[in-house]
Amino acid sequence: MQDYDDTTAFLGQWGRFQQVVFFLLCASIVPNGFGAFSVVFLTDIPGHHCLVPEVNLTQDWRNATIPREVVDGKREPSRCSRYRLDVVRNLSAQGLIPGRDVNLTDLEQEGCVDGWIYSKDIYQSTIVSEFDLVCSDHWKQPFTSSLYFLGVLVGSFFSGQLSDGFGRKPVFFATMAVQTIFTFVQMFSPSWTVFSILLFISGLGQISNYVSAFVLGSEILTGNVRVLFSSLGVCLCFAFGYMMLPLFAYFLRDWKSLILCISLPGLLYIPLWWFIPESPRWLLSQGRVEEADTIVRKAAKMNKVEAPQIIFKDNSVHADETNTHPKENHNIFNLLRTKNIRNTTVILCLVWFTLSIGYFGLSLNTSRLHANPYLSCFISAAVEVPAYISSWLALRYLPRRLSVICILLLGGVSLYLIQLVPESLPDLSVALEMLGKFGLTTGTSLMFAYTAELYPTVLRNTATGTCTMVSRVGSSIAPFLLQLSEYFKYLPYILLGTLAVVSAFAALFLPESFGRPLPQTIQQMQKRESMKCPFITRREHSKPAVLFESRL
Repeated sequence: MQDYDDTTAFLGQWGRFQQVVFFLLCASIVPNGFGAFSVVFLTDIPGHHCLVPEVNLTQDWRNATIPREVVDGKREPSRCSRYRLDVVRNLSAQGLIPGRDVNLTDLEQEGCVDGWIYSKDIYQSTIVSEFDLVCSDHWKQPFTSSLYFLGVLVGSFFSGQLSDGFGRKPVFFATMAVQTIFTFVQMFSPSWTVFSILLFISGLGQISNYVSAFVLGSEILTGNVRVLFSSLGVCLCFAFGYMMLPLFAYFLRDWKSLILCISLPGLLYIPLWWFIPESPRWLLSQGRVEEADTIVRKAAKMNKVEAPQIIFKDNSVHADETNTHPKENHNIFNLLRTKNIRNTTVILCLVWFTLSIGYFGLSLNTSRLHANPYLSCFISAAVEVPAYISSWLALRYLPRRLSVICILLLGGVSLYLIQLVPESLPDLSVALEMLGKFGLTTGTSLMFAYTAELYPTVLRNTATGTCTMVSRVGSSIAPFLLQLSEYFKYLPYILLGTLAVVSAFAALFLPESFGRPLPQTIQQMQKRESMKCPFITRREHSKPAVLFESRL
């Protein structure tokens, strides 16, 4: 079969057709940015304490009803207990003064039997204040975020195989619809259980939409434009959406208003169905040569170039063979069938898991970095811009394996160093955490392109979806990983740093793909061998320009 990039070279790389696909697919990623981390504000815990009903109490006793406790070295009102109201009422009726006539430490306490009062200094409401996810129900707060990422995990598992089986375009728009509709419906949730179910379903479409758009663009675009799209275009649009999130949350401090704001933009993408084509590369892999031919000829018309009389001549024979011989079905088990592919898959899954648990753990931790959660979230989002630019430069000029190893070590060492920073230098701790996030974000962007380069067309979306699915196990664990700081402040950073170093060592055994054409068959992937030294790139072509244009 003739190489697709060579066959369609007459189209050029940056005609009107490529521009439309590039910008529309990039624009579709923006809602993913503010949707993925909306849980930072939706599930944040506002200040709260037990509600004291309107009963006959003196002002002194009303102020003293809530016990004081030490939290992080500061005395604060208790969030989950109060002095027994009947006892306090009797003491108040007797005219006794708390702290002088009565030793408050001797009084019996009770839970917040009448509910809670939530501070409105930062938020008007969150789902925590809406459904009282505090005290005995405190576990529901991180579990809500985990349920969302579990939905992303399940979506990653099914969307990859569905996309390889039914096409990139239908799955792309179906998952976008799921994300938009079920995010909107969350506004009407009567309980935490219903909200969690809807959040889980919306998560099904979140990363599935991202991966489908990424693979679709990677297969349609070629050469330098493909690299720009996969490493910078979609990533910067994701970061742009992420930076818009704290802006929306700042002006819309009610959780329902925020959900409405982040769901409505999805409706703007309905017309894209008529402008974004199916992947001709995927159509060819399915033997649907006529459909691929039609798309490429329309692209040639848009680019005002003349298409050859016969475009996919080698594929015509392949199509006849497909009709006479049963087509082999490829699924997730093909990722484990042979030793070479199995080793590559396992290592990639480990690296993806590490990058995901670190990336989402540090991103969800933004509300704890600064007194202003909106500023913290914006800083965390802004760090991603130089990270994605660094990823793009690395994809252009550096071997893949070397880049991944260096980035993992940068992230791991930065997180290790946080525990050595004196408490008198909190800004240095924040800087190291942001440096760690910079490394993990760069690595995440690299891995999308690296993974797509290693697998053939018939497995590319399945492989990317599978690795994404495994990474979502990490993102699902991330909210609970942050809870370990209650036992030892630096334990989450130590665990993340250790995972990063271990993954860097494992990445030494990955094959190199820099300067090599995209594999189109499983046999071509199996021929790739892992190089002995990650600092030396074996190039298979004589001209760097051709070399560069043939890779993802």
